[in-house]
Parts: sequence; structure tokens; C-alpha cells
Amino acid sequence: MHITWLGQAGLLMETGGLTIMIDPYLSDSVAAVNPLNYRRVPVDERFLQRKPDVILCTHNHLDHTDPETLKHYLTPDTSITVLAPEAAWAEVRKFGGKHNYVRFNRLTQWTIPAKQGDASAFVRFTAVKAAHSDPHPIGVLIEAEGRRYYITGDTLYNTEIFEDIPTGIDAVFLPVNGVGNNMNMIDAARFCERIKPGIAVPMHCGLFDELDPGSFPYEKKAVPQIYREIPLDPR
Repeated sequence: MHITWLGQAGLLMETGGLTIMIDPYLSDSVAAVNPLNYRRVPVDERFLQRKPDVILCTHNHLDHTDPETLKHYLTPDTSITVLAPEAAWAEVRKFGGKHNYVRFNRLTQWTIPAKQGDASAFVRFTAVKAAHSDPHPIGVLIEAEGRRYYITGDTLYNTEIFEDIPTGIDAVFLPVNGVGNNMNMIDAARFCERIKPGIAVPMHCGLFDELDPGSFPYEKKAVPQIYREIPLDPR
């Protein structure tokens, strides 16, 4: 599994010949709504040329479900599986076309076979609870290559979330910016202490603000750099 941070909460995951994008935000759309939230890091146009097999949007906020970004992927000549909960699902369906728009609410699962490697290889997505200002946000568990990755989505620390989270999380990707109904660094560290991941990746900072993910106070962490592969330790 190769995982690249696209900035904000965006991830590019590559496994078994599949390309998966989660919450890609590769525009400056948010600045038109709130000028304070302008991009501090320019868009790397190489990532707009990618053709993902799966796009997952965790909720319907512009830096997670961004029409200006999605228009580069959800084109008439592509056929992409799009996983999105409720309001985000309604938004992405406006693109129409040959895409498979899956209404991906909490506890829904979706499995897709790998394109390369063992014929039995697969990637499985499971939507889990998140607590955010969108009424239907999700986090997502991703199982691939015998490992389990947990993307919390935008969320506050909410004890009900732990009911959905199994043991044996190899890596968790979580917000630490502490505004907009997201965990701050202290609560995000507490969250990690509760689920005990192999490694934690702090995100949702450094694009609209000057927060340094390296300040995240959790020992077992991987500090991401925008547009770089995240250095996750092997099992």
C-alpha cells in the first residue's frame, strides 16, 4: 500500500493495481466562501491527471466534496465507483455519467477486487461513525493487503465512535486542527490512546493554517508532507 497526502484530509491510496482517492481537495474553492481559508500550498496538477478507480467523500463540506476537484475525475469518459454518505452522495450524483454512486452511510460495506496480485485479493471499505457538523458524516475502515487503515473523517472526540472501531488498527489518519468541529491535538492524541493504532497520521492542518503536524503530541506518529508518500512503518 502506498499512501500519499494530498493536503487537508485528502489521501491517494494505491494497492493491488487500484487507485483510491479520499476527500480530494485540489482547488481553491473554499477561499471563495471564506477568504481566510485560502490555500497556503499550490495545487499540484499532476494529481488532477490521475484516474482513480474509487473516490470516497466522507461528508458534504467543500474541502471534502469539492465539485471543482471532482470535475477532473467524474468525466463522461470515465467510470468510477463513488462512495459517499447522504448529502455528499446527493452532491456527487449531479455529475451523472457512467459512474457508480454508492450511498455509503454508517456500517455499510463495499468490497472491490484487486486488479493485480492474488486473485483473492480485495479492498474492503466499511463506513463508521463520525461526529461533525454535517448531519451524516462518516469515517472509513479500509482493509487491504492484510492491514487495516482507519480514516476518521472530520470528527470530534465522541465516545460512541469506539463502538464501531475494531482492535488491530495498523494506521489511523485523523484531524488535529481543533476548529470547524474537529478534534484538537490533545483530543486527537487521547483518541489514539483509546484505539491504539500501529501508527497515527495527523491531518487537516497546514493548508488553511500554519499548524505543524509535527507538533501532534503522540509518540507513534508519522508526520506527513503534502504531495509526498506517508512513511508508514512496515508491519
